[in-house]
Amino acid sequence: MSGKLAVMDAARDDVFVDDITFPAADGYSLAGSLFLPRGTKRHAVLISSATAVPRKVYRAFASYLAHRGCAVLTYDYRGIGDSRQQALVGYNQAKSLVGFKASMADWAALDVTAAVRWMRERYNTLPLAYVGHSFGAQALGLIDNNAEISRALFVAGQAATWKLMTPPESYRVYAFMNFIGVPLTHMLGYAPGWAGIGEDLPKGVFTQWAEWVSSPRYLFDSKLPALQNFAKFKGALRALQFTDDPWATLPAVEMLCAGFTAIKPEMLTVRPPDAGVKKIGHFGFFRLEHRDLLWHGMAEWIQGE
Repeated sequence: MSGKLAVMDAARDDVFVDDITFPAADGYSLAGSLFLPRGTKRHAVLISSATAVPRKVYRAFASYLAHRGCAVLTYDYRGIGDSRQQALVGYNQAKSLVGFKASMADWAALDVTAAVRWMRERYNTLPLAYVGHSFGAQALGLIDNNAEISRALFVAGQAATWKLMTPPESYRVYAFMNFIGVPLTHMLGYAPGWAGIGEDLPKGVFTQWAEWVSSPRYLFDSKLPALQNFAKFKGALRALQFTDDPWATLPAVEMLCAGFTAIKPEMLTVRPPDAGVKKIGHFGFFRLEHRDLLWHGMAEWIQGE
């Protein structure tokens, strides 16, 4: 582990943040941030990101959980954020992801699996909870060590097939993925963030994502052997669905949750007015403004309170 210990701002002066690296299942170096309370650690929490979203997006929520006594790890998948640097070693001078081998299935099998293992080994006396945002939620079903997790909170976690998205976003996504994104990715050798997807993505990540989005049952239509791992998860699962999220619609959230056949997931639908705001969407949950209403209740659930 490496990194420089830092102290959060005055409002969170009881929380430390340690920027670290830890090895993925194949030895690839992943960048993470460990949020630690000054006082007693009562729970461990792993936050797994959405596609093309760097871990810094989850910093405020991770700090909030640490303030409540949780040891929290956020991290970047290979090729994303601070886990991109090793991907560039030995590649072209433009520092693109051309030639870098990775897929969404790799993110789950190699990166998410390792993050769960790292937290379980480091905090083996604490209950381990999991927060999955969008793809991070999907990944829980694909990893072979998900039985190590006692509670999982899904935030906008869904089987993101385009047909279950809200029109006209559904048509925009299908057209972009197949007629712009995939040809552009094959031409450049990677998916550029400037096309509107967030961060740059490795070619294999984007093309697999596009394949899943275009399939009626998303990743469940793939032939991934890892799909059998969905049945291994036997912890508590709560899935949040926001009514103004065009991607994680209720049918899409239900489809993902139905994959966890050993349990009965709890699904909560949230209207923005109920949270005192005009919009939440696919990313809004992690904004600091939701600390008192949304975060408080979800943190209590994560901690079994």
